[in-house]
Amino acid sequence: MTRTDTPPSWDERATLTTFLDYTRATVHAKCEGVSEEHARSAPLPGSPLMTMSGLVSHLHWVEYSWFQVVFLGEEDKGPWTKEEPDREMSLGVEIPLARLLGDYEAQCARYRQLVASHDLDDTAKRPVRDGRHMTLRWILMHLVEETARHNGHLDILREMADGVTGD
Repeated sequence: MTRTDTPPSWDERATLTTFLDYTRATVHAKCEGVSEEHARSAPLPGSPLMTMSGLVSHLHWVEYSWFQVVFLGEEDKGPWTKEEPDREMSLGVEIPLARLLGDYEAQCARYRQLVASHDLDDTAKRPVRDGRHMTLRWILMHLVEETARHNGHLDILREMADGVTGD
């Protein structure tokens, strides 16, 4: 995957999808070469679920939730429950990081096709908490924000784990 934030054209779709792909590729860059031990380590005492592998799992399930459950209106088959609302984070430590990253990338490829086949003004089948049906445009922008925010977490965890830094 090429990691660039410069779109091939300056239209809205190209800009949104390029930034989403850039933040997705940054997830992979932050995890490159990290040990399984460090990927599963939760170094923040107040955040026992904050691991690199947990964040990759979370990002996978966030995209699933927005694209498949909210936008397409499919049944929610996510790992979360009322008893364990952040189950996708704890699942991350049970799965090898390479598999998490591979599953995330395969899913992203499917969602690229989904996005390409819909208009940015298409609305989600399911409403969000306030009853509104978000547009695909909004969902893409939200996923850029969500993924970029968690890349900051990955950056901190990686530096704490083995000292590796970078953009």
